[in-house]
Amino acid sequence: MSTELPTLTKRKLQAEVIGPIFAEMVAEFGQEKAAEILDRAIRKAAINEGKAFAARAPGGKPSMEDFIKLFELWTTGGALEIDVLQATDKAFDFNVTRCRYAETYKEMGLGKIGHLLSCNRDGSFCEGYDPRLRLERKQTIMEGHKCCTFRYSLEE
Repeated sequence: MSTELPTLTKRKLQAEVIGPIFAEMVAEFGQEKAAEILDRAIRKAAINEGKAFAARAPGGKPSMEDFIKLFELWTTGGALEIDVLQATDKAFDFNVTRCRYAETYKEMGLGKIGHLLSCNRDGSFCEGYDPRLRLERKQTIMEGHKCCTFRYSLEE
């Protein structure tokens, strides 16, 4: 059994701290500058998190199979409801049809920065996990769409 906290729990705890800090940054620097700073910080954290997970992969060499197994952390407890379109050694494509991350941020009054707190992590995580791993996503629930379109591919 994993001792890793479910990701939704981690994101909520982080948001409880980040929310007030972000509000202070907005008061000091304005919305745009505060969002830039938060975006940079979260992306750097996601790259580092990706590196940490990659180091735990068998032989320190992550694969798409290992990445797909990690996804359980993001979906634990119904955090995401997904429809998997394909899961191979080169591609992992799915649509998110319910996102409790978006729901949680809205409930916390942080819906306007939810994309910075969660969505923007996804591609950056790939950079740290395996530089060959790419994410293409055309829409998210956080932006108001009916689903999120995740298309991960492993480049040669």
